[in-house]
Amino acid sequence: MKSIRETNRWRGVSAVALLAGSLGVLFSRPLVLLSGVVGVAFAAYARTAGTPEPQLDVTRTISDDEPLPGDEVEVRLTVENVGDSMLPDLRIVDGIPDALPVTGGSARLGTALRPGKRASLEYTVEAERGEHEFDPVIAITRDFSGAIEVETEVECETAIRCVPKLGTTVDVPLRAQTTQYTGRVTTDTGGSGVEFHATREYRPGDPLSRVDWNRLARTGELTTVDFREERAASVVVLVDTREKSYLSRGDDERNAVQFGVDAAGKIVTKLLDAGDRVGLASLGPEMCWLAPGAGHDHQARARSLLATHPAFSPVPSDQMFYPTTRLKQIRKRLPASTQVVFVTPLCDDFGAEVARRIDAEGHLVTVVSPDPTATATSGQRFARTQRKHRVSKLRQAGIRVVDWDTDETFGVALARVARVTGGSV
Repeated sequence: MKSIRETNRWRGVSAVALLAGSLGVLFSRPLVLLSGVVGVAFAAYARTAGTPEPQLDVTRTISDDEPLPGDEVEVRLTVENVGDSMLPDLRIVDGIPDALPVTGGSARLGTALRPGKRASLEYTVEAERGEHEFDPVIAITRDFSGAIEVETEVECETAIRCVPKLGTTVDVPLRAQTTQYTGRVTTDTGGSGVEFHATREYRPGDPLSRVDWNRLARTGELTTVDFREERAASVVVLVDTREKSYLSRGDDERNAVQFGVDAAGKIVTKLLDAGDRVGLASLGPEMCWLAPGAGHDHQARARSLLATHPAFSPVPSDQMFYPTTRLKQIRKRLPASTQVVFVTPLCDDFGAEVARRIDAEGHLVTVVSPDPTATATSGQRFARTQRKHRVSKLRQAGIRVVDWDTDETFGVALARVARVTGGSV
């Protein structure tokens, strides 16, 4: 793609030159007359100068095309003039993906380039989860007069795929809504298990290992011990990816969606490793839905979706979004007896309303909320107070909230909640 435009660099020069020449003749001042002649000559040259015809070959190399989040990736861009004409004013801008911040060097270069010569620029970006394709290189060329400039896009296909290592060593505190499959969530149902529940009269067919032999010896009564059954949960991890959730404490800091997707990855991996059935969904302009499942293939698919699906992009989507309609679609897809882990920063009332609506329909909800609020200004402090009020209201409604201060690790926030609740409730 090429665009040609005038820079208007010499606009008005002709008029000024003619005025100077006239004044020189009128007042018999040779120097003033000469300056007018020179000005006319420059203006004439600018009007007759040809349009630059840049012919460039661009090569981009990166130090690692599959880094981990937070790794620094070195990028080197080399531009060669493969044409026959001199490029006296060449400006290069590399097409860096929006989600990759530059941490060192510069992705811009200004130079002159003779035929057959090369120029290079180097810079460093910080890797962020996802698949990132570089945009074309923009080359802006001007002629010697600077009157005409040509902007050209030069294709140079380069991509970085960044897939994080997921998982956490801390248990994810789930609610007591389970399936019929054996798992780790303690229920209020008596049966086989490890935690004492109650004793009852012996029934034919009860395992001998559950007979209360001490009581039989003491009283002569034949009773059976019931333990709290442990069953697997069916969970959908729902990530709030609305534009309003892309909040951060500072311009150079990660936003709440980035923290939320990281947390979702750890939750999904931990629950699948524990034997639960886990699904994945997004509440945002881009729809992502993975029904609850189990197994290594399912885990790999969930990990890939979190890393590469556009629904979990580190930057907001520009697509139209109707939150109420999307929420209805998600609620229709939720299987029976499935609980929801809703990952949201709770920075507006709709996020809290989503948690209440889903919980009211019989899908027990646990909210995981990365806190993106700051305290530097009165407005930021007010926003933080409003968010804490939403957290308090949800807890009063019986909805568990993992309030995660992102200055600490996610595991610390989970451990704090687990100590308070003692696991599942």
